[in-house]
Amino acid sequence: MSQMNRVIASTMVGNGLEWYDYALYGTFTALISKHFFPPGDDAVALIATFGIFAIGFLMRPLGAMFFGAIGDKFGRKNALALSILLMAFPTACIGLLPTYQAIGLWAPILLTVIRLVQGIAVGGEFGGSIVYLVEHSSPHNRNFIGSLSMLSMLIGLLSGAMMATALAEFMPAEAFESYGWRIPFILGFFIGIVGLYIRSKLDESPVFIEAQEAGHISETPIKDTLQHNYKEILLGIGAYLAVTIPFYIQTVFMPSFMVKFLKFSQADALLLFTVSLITMMVVAPLSAILADKKDRETLLKIVLITYGLFAIPYITLLDYKTFSFALGSQIAFSIILGAYIAPIPTLVVELFPTKTRYTGMSLACNLAAAIFGGTAPIVVTKLITLTDSHTPIAFYIIFAAAVSFFCITLIKIRRQRGLMYLV
Repeated sequence: MSQMNRVIASTMVGNGLEWYDYALYGTFTALISKHFFPPGDDAVALIATFGIFAIGFLMRPLGAMFFGAIGDKFGRKNALALSILLMAFPTACIGLLPTYQAIGLWAPILLTVIRLVQGIAVGGEFGGSIVYLVEHSSPHNRNFIGSLSMLSMLIGLLSGAMMATALAEFMPAEAFESYGWRIPFILGFFIGIVGLYIRSKLDESPVFIEAQEAGHISETPIKDTLQHNYKEILLGIGAYLAVTIPFYIQTVFMPSFMVKFLKFSQADALLLFTVSLITMMVVAPLSAILADKKDRETLLKIVLITYGLFAIPYITLLDYKTFSFALGSQIAFSIILGAYIAPIPTLVVELFPTKTRYTGMSLACNLAAAIFGGTAPIVVTKLITLTDSHTPIAFYIIFAAAVSFFCITLIKIRRQRGLMYLV
């Protein structure tokens, strides 16, 4: 296996594991709320389960700074090897965690601790792996190579969904709800070990080595990033908003929303989730290839306008509560989402110089995810219960698209003035 293939494989396994775990958590939210919280109001338990999901995101900026400092000072490879190891153990722990009936309040407490540890690991994994990928790319395929991080994310989600669907389909219902849902989480540990092995065979990023040999390495990456690159972090957060809010609504919130609020069967919700992921997997690489050939920022602005125009029809179609209308809604929205997420990783990487790139990229992505993405399921669930309407979902998506449109416009101005860092 060539070095570039190992780089791609290691990144896809690491990101895949991260999002495999999120797919399982999102898909099994209803079961997790049932097993780890006291019986009673289903809506309250669901909000609490999404709340723990969001709490894990609050640790991601801390993970971004911790692993960013390692990655910018000592090398990308070392940080990524540690992050994947720290992800594998908590994933397995969810599968082994006793229920509320067995240990009472310790169940939600331990679930929270597990998500906190995972949040720290993910804070270093996602942004760092994108940096590592893009720093191995060439100018003619930079957006495509960066988009592989998003493709691996989708593959991880699809793997989790397929595993969940297969177990739900072939296991007796009682066995699946009792212990079958735990099996995929335990398997996540072994996926992580494979990823760690591949990463142990990698070379350091050539861009980092060049900066190191030239003496352009920061001794205080966190301080330098916050002091000199805070504007770039804010732009990165803004550009990433139309990734993180719609993505978590579509992939984490939507499966449970369809079951709890729209009264779809678990099987239908999983099928629609799977179709959505496959649609994004097809569209994302095509969008990235187009971004390598055309004006990337103009392409992104067109997609953002489409976001705004389709947000309300997206929810209106779901409110018909028929499978065919829901299928059309999910496919159309996934095309828009897939087109936007593909070029964004490389765009955000190019905002930062080499010496603070790992820290800056990780902070931008993880602050956006912590403040807006991880909280999106609980925010829209709360808004739905307060307004007795599903329309707030559309308004939240429109808000994300508007902010990202403004930031992409500013980034295009920076590019025209030569203020971007071409890796």
